[in-house]
Amino acid sequence: MTNLLKPSVNIIEYISPLDWFVFIAILVLTFSAVVFGEYQKRKGPKLNKDDEAASFLDLLLMGRQLTLPLFVGTLVATWYGGIFGVTKIAFEKGIFNFVTQGAFWYIAYIIFALFIIDRIQGYEAVTLPDLIEKMFGPLSGKLSAVFNFFNVLPIAYIISLGLFSQLIFGGSLLLNMFGGVIVVLVYSSFGGFRAVVFSDFVQFFVMCIGVFFVLLFSFLKFGGLGFLTQNLPENHFSLTGGEGLLATFVWGFIALSTLVDPNFYQRCFAATSPQVAKKGIFISTVIWFGFDICTTFGAMYARATIPDSESGNAYLTYAIQILPDGIKGFVLAGILATILSTLDSYLFLAGTTVSYDLMPKKLKGKPWLHHVGTVSVGFLAIFLAYYFDGNIKTVWKTLGSYSASCLLLPVIYGHLFPRKIQDRQFVIACILGIVTTTYWRLASHSGFWVNIDELYIGILATSCGLLFFHPIRRVLVRVN
Repeated sequence: MTNLLKPSVNIIEYISPLDWFVFIAILVLTFSAVVFGEYQKRKGPKLNKDDEAASFLDLLLMGRQLTLPLFVGTLVATWYGGIFGVTKIAFEKGIFNFVTQGAFWYIAYIIFALFIIDRIQGYEAVTLPDLIEKMFGPLSGKLSAVFNFFNVLPIAYIISLGLFSQLIFGGSLLLNMFGGVIVVLVYSSFGGFRAVVFSDFVQFFVMCIGVFFVLLFSFLKFGGLGFLTQNLPENHFSLTGGEGLLATFVWGFIALSTLVDPNFYQRCFAATSPQVAKKGIFISTVIWFGFDICTTFGAMYARATIPDSESGNAYLTYAIQILPDGIKGFVLAGILATILSTLDSYLFLAGTTVSYDLMPKKLKGKPWLHHVGTVSVGFLAIFLAYYFDGNIKTVWKTLGSYSASCLLLPVIYGHLFPRKIQDRQFVIACILGIVTTTYWRLASHSGFWVNIDELYIGILATSCGLLFFHPIRRVLVRVN
């Protein structure tokens, strides 16, 4: 059975008219959800056209009226745009993917729900940098906005969209990335955060059912764990996947960057209450667990049956060959939904960072500026995606390291010890983290130091900046 599968295929040849019908129908349903969201807004209480603050709050946070079902749908959907990245890791290293891209993150989600949500409600913030400014001061807010900007640049998800489009339609990766971003910009700019939420809600169902179909038909065709253990290398069942513990736990710290992830904060700020946000995160975690099981083992079936396939495309190459007509179209739509639901959220949030967090007060809160910022970010992200040469794992590792090593600890300390960290202390600690992380990335190392990731060095430097700020300042005051 396995030798009937090809390591490389022309996907367009495997798509039947029924698949195209299902695929297009789901796209139409997604865009219809955006229109429905705008219709619901117009049916609701009318906003005063002269009240620019209320209009902007509706644009960014849906007027803080995000209910539990919509909260779960948009949060789950937003988190998995790098499906080609996680399936590539699972194809190459097996359940190491579940540990690093799943289990570590569940811990972070639960910490956020239990310890962060109640602490942030009193600030009535609009964005994560706005929250940090209210916690520490204006300099901290601006610096975190810069971090935020690079953290939400949707480079990995533009690469994923380009790869998906390229596999189906052919052409260059750059052209496919460009065309995909244009489509997302059109609909995400149409109705603001509401458009993102309603499109995510449809995409949530499609993506979850799609990855389940791949695992289900894999099990029916090839059997269960016995088949996988016979046809996969031993390290595919190792928690570290052949990597060292230090390299594995780097992903644990990157997962903790959820505690400073602007998408999480945005949805919690938009929720109707803290209770809705907490319940939503717990429900989402259960769904993420199931999703990760499906993607990890689906990619492992791909490795067992077409080991010579290119790892970044193997999951889709495998799925398109084992699924029946109609289901193929649904799964293709599910993979696309997984990418789009994250890309639109990140583009929208990056536009928010430009138009709200980085702008001077006289320009803050202008809806037209948000649209300009979103479009500008889209084109910048395409350029950076091209610069990273389509390597999703490198993008995650690079941006995640900076976020986790420089911003994570100051914000956690700020939650644990309110009003104890000063504005300049926060800034100095973050800058130390940036400098040392960058130096360690660029410098050459030998011996023991080869295995020390830049993330650990950045965390150490940031911690020193926080701990020794006051003693050093006292010494300088005495000297002067």
